[in-house]
Amino acid sequence: MSRKLAELLDQVRREYVQAMVDNGEVEPYLTAHRVCNTQLWLPGGELAALIAEDPKLLSARASDLVEDEREVHNPCVGAIVSSNIIAAALEGLLAVAVNRSWLDVDSEGRVLVDAHELDSVPAVSGIDYAEAGEFVPARGRSHLSELFTQAEHDFLRQLGDGPHDAGQLALLVASDHAIFTPDDLAPLILENPLLLGLRGDDLVDEEMFEGDPPAGIIVSAHLTEMLVQQLLERALEEGAIGHDADGHPIMLDSDDDNPTVH
Repeated sequence: MSRKLAELLDQVRREYVQAMVDNGEVEPYLTAHRVCNTQLWLPGGELAALIAEDPKLLSARASDLVEDEREVHNPCVGAIVSSNIIAAALEGLLAVAVNRSWLDVDSEGRVLVDAHELDSVPAVSGIDYAEAGEFVPARGRSHLSELFTQAEHDFLRQLGDGPHDAGQLALLVASDHAIFTPDDLAPLILENPLLLGLRGDDLVDEEMFEGDPPAGIIVSAHLTEMLVQQLLERALEEGAIGHDADGHPIMLDSDDDNPTVH
């Protein structure tokens, strides 16, 4: 766990204890739930900075942790990461509640929460990470642009070396330049927090990840798709892609050309 995340969770713990003391030490679960969801839905820039310091956060999966109804069925990267942080923080606060005798545990060590508290949990409304907010891109060429430029250079070089199926070559080059590891993805997200708003959108192999891909893989899938489309557009400019009977480019508008990350 990074220093920044540890400090954030400690701040949440202190706020929880103070809230319980101020309110007469009642409703420990509801208070913990409220504090976590109030403090840990971070704006895009702050969440990106947290991920940059602790890239392993991109390994998080939605599982059954996402409570925001808008995000349950096709959660964005930011919602997946935030929900995992909140779940971990909530577990920590319940441990605090047990240690202070605000909550009891059963014979198997499971925390016992009063039914009225569970029934009173309010709807969660997180952050829309697809919104730009106050994000302003840095001046100059971004790291992602440099990666895409290198991929385009390799694509055009291979395209010029001899006859190729431009579509297949685009997929091959995009695969060679795909960015998968959390350590490689985290700086790109810090550079552009809008990547936190990306969703699975059927771009990730369902069988490999059992319909629950890691947050980082969702980003990888979208970046790979973007790169393929850029390469196909360059192939079109170079006259390397044919046209159908209606004069439309054969590759650019085909849904079958959207790569699926395996």
